[in-house]
Amino acid sequence: MKRATAAAVLLAALATLTACSSEPEPAADAPPYTITEQDDTGNQRTVRVEVKTADRIEDVFNTVADTLDDEGGWFVEINCSTGGTKSADNRLGNGKKAVGATGAAATGLDEGGTQFEAQPNPECPAK
Repeated sequence: MKRATAAAVLLAALATLTACSSEPEPAADAPPYTITEQDDTGNQRTVRVEVKTADRIEDVFNTVADTLDDEGGWFVEINCSTGGTKSADNRLGNGKKAVGATGAAATGLDEGGTQFEAQPNPECPAK
């Protein structure tokens, strides 16, 4: 009887340790950014973000994506605050997030999924 109790306690402790170790690490604080535009209607919504440096732009995307909770397909554009023109941004990266079934249909991602892709060799400030 004591062995069964000890084994059960040991298994419960191992399960607790395993559960704790599988949790994701908290996201690092993102560098400063500014949301310059954010749609709030429709199934496909765009969020435009400007940054002053290309450092850690994926952290910027993750921070912005964490705030998007209205159902829909969210498309996040991260641009350098310099180097763009009136007709073309200085794009550093693009991401998307699917909130709910509508978001999954709009983005092609699983519900709750995110995806981010930086441009090759992003530079900011622009040279």
